[in-house]
Amino acid sequence: MKNVVITGSTRGIGLGLARSFLELGCAVVIAGRSAEDVAMRVEALGAEFGSERVAGAACEVTSSEDLQGLWQAAVDAFGSVDVWINNAGISVPRKALWEQAPEDLMRLVEVNLGGVLLASRVALAGMLAQGRGQVWNMEGFGSGGQMQPGMCAYGATKRAVSYINGALQKEVRGSGVQVSTLSPGIVVTDLLVGDYDTTSPEWEKSKRIFNILGDRVETVTPWLARRVLDSRKSGDSVAWLSGRKAFWRFLTAAFSKRDLFTDMA
Repeated sequence: MKNVVITGSTRGIGLGLARSFLELGCAVVIAGRSAEDVAMRVEALGAEFGSERVAGAACEVTSSEDLQGLWQAAVDAFGSVDVWINNAGISVPRKALWEQAPEDLMRLVEVNLGGVLLASRVALAGMLAQGRGQVWNMEGFGSGGQMQPGMCAYGATKRAVSYINGALQKEVRGSGVQVSTLSPGIVVTDLLVGDYDTTSPEWEKSKRIFNILGDRVETVTPWLARRVLDSRKSGDSVAWLSGRKAFWRFLTAAFSKRDLFTDMA
């Protein structure tokens, strides 16, 4: 099976993807900013799936040197990289732009936009040299032009990812290297909940929507992983929450008793 690198994979969607790819027989490289967290995840996943199929490297995605080190760690461990997923990302609290801390805004742009550019640069250079490979960039709120109060900065970084994907697909055309898009939809993680004051009326309203449209990591990531492995062409888009699925969930919401947040109280 394939050798997969996932940035930001010590928790949340990234960790869920790592587990899902391992369950499908792949070899996986775990990456995150904390060397301690990476080592812990590598040990735990190695014990469950076999240490020969799990490697890891501490990586700050705003550092070209760290990203190159991540690529080299994957090559050293497994010989090549078949799939590279740019999953690492952060968010900021839901506030009007003028209420955001300048340092938070700049960090958001550095990670969500700069990190994708730098990581794609490293991964694509390596894949072009080996003659094959897939880079998958993670979409989110704003990628399709969605707008909500408090989401200006985050949405702008995700809108930029859509442009990056389209531009890179033109740059790699005819090379045997693919650039494609992953869209997990609304997934209940610490990143999602951390944007809100969970004592506020706004949170109660948002939670109702999340319970209609959202899902847990363990529901979404196996489906995403299988479709990544099935992909054969650049420009593929793997999206969990389709318009049809969203319509059906709203249509049947009155009959649903879903509560995705019981374990996060």
